[in-house]
Amino acid sequence: MQKGAFCTTPGPSGMLGKFRKECSGVAAIEFAIAAPLLFMLAAGILVYGLYFGTVHAVQQLAADSARASIPGLTDTERTQLATAHAQDSVRNYSLLDQSRLNVDARAETGNGSIFVVTITYDASQLPIYGLDGLVPVPSPTITRSAAIRRHQSFAVKLTN
Repeated sequence: MQKGAFCTTPGPSGMLGKFRKECSGVAAIEFAIAAPLLFMLAAGILVYGLYFGTVHAVQQLAADSARASIPGLTDTERTQLATAHAQDSVRNYSLLDQSRLNVDARAETGNGSIFVVTITYDASQLPIYGLDGLVPVPSPTITRSAAIRRHQSFAVKLTN
């Protein structure tokens, strides 16, 4: 029997002293207490790391799509450019699936000089939602927006 720091302290005699001096199985008991907490911590890191990566990808896609809409001359053309860019670029993001993506691009209500691209993504297929009972998981619907200020067109007068 190997004696550890816990077992070398003198204890009272009798039943309590016998339990205090006995070291066999102490590591197994300590592991049984600590392991579930460590596994939950590791699962939480995995769940939220994957979720934050997906949220970042959706936000980045919204910002890229908003920038892609800048060359459009009308709201209809800007909407087409933003939607096409989002649908084409989603394959560059390994955490996103094109079939679960919804793009809404339009001029902001009440302020026509702002053009907003909103992307809604259904992340329910991510493996983190299989760990629902182990750690609390966030909502599977991710919605992120990006806005750009539309430049007013102007005519340049050329002089001789």
